[in-house]
Amino acid sequence: RFQSKMVKETSKRSADVVSRDYTINLHKRLHGATFKKKAPKAIREIRKFAQKMMNTSDVRVDSKLNKFIWSKGVRNVPYRVRVRLSRKRNEDEEAKEKLYTLVQHVEVASFKGLETENVED
Repeated sequence: RFQSKMVKETSKRSADVVSRDYTINLHKRLHGATFKKKAPKAIREIRKFAQKMMNTSDVRVDSKLNKFIWSKGVRNVPYRVRVRLSRKRNEDEEAKEKLYTLVQHVEVASFKGLETENVED
């Protein structure tokens, strides 16, 4: 039992900087939201998703992703979005968190058959 715990810890430390592509279904996350709050809520939901997947409280949303979410206006948010979540080391020494997550937009023609993928930088 003790040995398995040690193996787990070493693998976790080496994988602290990682990038993955995810598809986020915004349609189900925004169901029932007030029209004028849809796009802001979409950004909040993306942040929440990134926190959950990458286990970091510091999440930074790229401006291109923000533009994509707002591209059809405040009410008509795209149903799905493909994002790249990159967990990175914080360069700022006096930061509370050692790691942060950068969320970037990945353009795709179709969402059909896509799965979560690890990305090699």
